[in-house]
Amino acid sequence: MKKREFIKTSAVLASTALLPSSIFAITKSQQRLRTAHIGVGGMGAADLESIASHALVDVVALCDIDQKNLEAAHKLYPSAKTYTDYRILLQEMQSEIDAVIVSTPDHTHAPASLMAMNLDKPVYCQKPLTHYVSEAREMRKVAEKKNLITQMGIQVHSFYDYKLATLLIQSGIIGKVHEVHAWSPKNWGYDGPIPKGEDPVPDHLDWNLWLGTSPERPFKDKVFHPGNWRKLVDYGCGTLGDMGVHIFDTPYNALALDVPMTITNKCRKPNGFGFPENNSVTYTFPGTQYTGETLTWIWSDGPGAPSKNKKLKLPKKDELPLQGAMFIGEKGRLLLPHFMEMPRLIIDGEYQEIDVSKYDPTGSLGTTKNDYNRDAPKHYHQFVDACLGKDEVSAPFSYSSRLTETILLGVIAGRFPNKTLHWDNERALFKEEEANAFLSGEYRKF
Repeated sequence: MKKREFIKTSAVLASTALLPSSIFAITKSQQRLRTAHIGVGGMGAADLESIASHALVDVVALCDIDQKNLEAAHKLYPSAKTYTDYRILLQEMQSEIDAVIVSTPDHTHAPASLMAMNLDKPVYCQKPLTHYVSEAREMRKVAEKKNLITQMGIQVHSFYDYKLATLLIQSGIIGKVHEVHAWSPKNWGYDGPIPKGEDPVPDHLDWNLWLGTSPERPFKDKVFHPGNWRKLVDYGCGTLGDMGVHIFDTPYNALALDVPMTITNKCRKPNGFGFPENNSVTYTFPGTQYTGETLTWIWSDGPGAPSKNKKLKLPKKDELPLQGAMFIGEKGRLLLPHFMEMPRLIIDGEYQEIDVSKYDPTGSLGTTKNDYNRDAPKHYHQFVDACLGKDEVSAPFSYSSRLTETILLGVIAGRFPNKTLHWDNERALFKEEEANAFLSGEYRKF
């Protein structure tokens, strides 16, 4: 099934509703939010806990293709109805839910989210927003057309240290930025052989529903579900799609970037199954008020990342944080470790004290003391409060779709190692025609 046909089908299902129930319920009462959760294992369990920790949330539906995950979640929320197929959940409960939380593997983000949005439901969707560039564009289009509350799950977006770094950069602490380096040594790639044969599907797993719109493939134990799908091109987006989204977010936001003009990925040749274990992606972006005429962005991931670079050298022979980003500007550098560490200012090869009161005299950013348990739910609660008309989201699909598109362009560049791809933002196409085949994909009927 073509992606556009799936979207059309979702829209037809939405048209069967007499009223856009989420809008009606929320604007009428503005008292409580009834949530449906698609994917409740792993990160989905964390999303469920954080959303449900809001005092005005009622969890009314749970969905997972793994009965073990579903049973564990149902024990915590016994009044919620349970489903294995999100399509049935959304059809049957469209008048009983106000918002949908999507916490599935990447390849199901867009199909589930688009169906919910076409039913006029606000959506909180985990990162990366989509598996394909075309899906990211469609998600943004539908959200804006229907004026829906949306939020992508990049929780650190709402943490103090990231908000502070954004304020410092936009206040000109290092002048206009001309280069960014970002890195993660995590390895969500796979350079090995394609597994042969198949294994019996566990009784607790619906393999057809796990595959969803992705191509048919025999089940292999410990290869796909539950933990390794991020490594595989049919389901995940590699380390770029996992850690890249988090680490890109603050520089991308602080510098008010749009999508890049060119992308080059230095990596091994594609094998059609797993992502490269090491990637070095160079982006060039059009300039903004916070950058030079253009901005160069260099991302590296996998074992050994980042490679030695004098631009990343720290004072006092300090070691780089395991993961992070370095802004390089006219006046100096700003290091932003990932995560829960304060940004560090480096000028003329020496650390400099940052007088935060100079940049945030009213204390609008909140407390400076990191506390993960306190701060982790903030991004989720922001979404709930926005649905109830009490706040605004900070990572809506209008923003997060562009961030995701940027990430995915780097992933596509991995199909063409060492070749510079040129991106036409207006047409949403590469100049290199052969790369356009990877902007979208066929949707399997399931």
